[in-house]
Amino acid sequence: MIDQKAMAYINMYAVLGALENLCELAPEAREALTNKKPISIGFEVKDGPSATITFANGLCRMEQGCKKCNVKLPFSSCEKFNGLIDGTVTPIPSKGFTHIGFLLKDFTKLTDILNKYLRPSEEDLKDPEFFRINTALTLNVIGVAIAQVGNKDEIGKFSADHIVDGSVMMAIKDGPAVEIACKDHHLLCYKKRPDTYRSSMVFDSYETANALFAGTVNALACIGTGKIEMHGQINMIDNINRILDRVALYLA
Repeated sequence: MIDQKAMAYINMYAVLGALENLCELAPEAREALTNKKPISIGFEVKDGPSATITFANGLCRMEQGCKKCNVKLPFSSCEKFNGLIDGTVTPIPSKGFTHIGFLLKDFTKLTDILNKYLRPSEEDLKDPEFFRINTALTLNVIGVAIAQVGNKDEIGKFSADHIVDGSVMMAIKDGPAVEIACKDHHLLCYKKRPDTYRSSMVFDSYETANALFAGTVNALACIGTGKIEMHGQINMIDNINRILDRVALYLA
């Protein structure tokens, strides 16, 4: 069973949140943003998450809450917001109709590019640069989704309750990394390589990480062959991996 509220938090912070990484990694994403002045879009979900994405100079940043925004998109339920992400719901702005052109053109084009990278074709993945960007983006999405599932999904919370305070690093060797920090069984994901951590799971290559994310290889087999290295408190990693199993259901 998938909880619609947990799904809304994943869609807000993991999926839409990946736009900021997309703009950093993919030139075509930066080119899609034609606004000369900063524009911010606020997403407010009743009894759910809220966030504001500000677009400026070909880049974007997400912040929690939407008190100050040029365009505001309200959603009456988590189900309605999830419909935005899966393409079944068209939102109506409650504020910012003068920026409707940016919403319909630039923002829509940007989300189409994001979808292309997060749900790639086999042909797209044959391109080495596309493959690298896809893998890096997916690592960020999964890292944030782990935190949201650990905080909002009932089964995920059970695993989070068994994680001690501290950080777990998930990283690609000589590549990107995320930090999953636990404090009083509440999880936060930072899309960066941490200075210190209690446990780590490191993939030996983009290829190994990509195959694991796609579900085409077995994690235990990769550990056995040394393609995945684990260090520190293994109990922390075990519970993160249990949450990761739940993430796979939400992101399928």
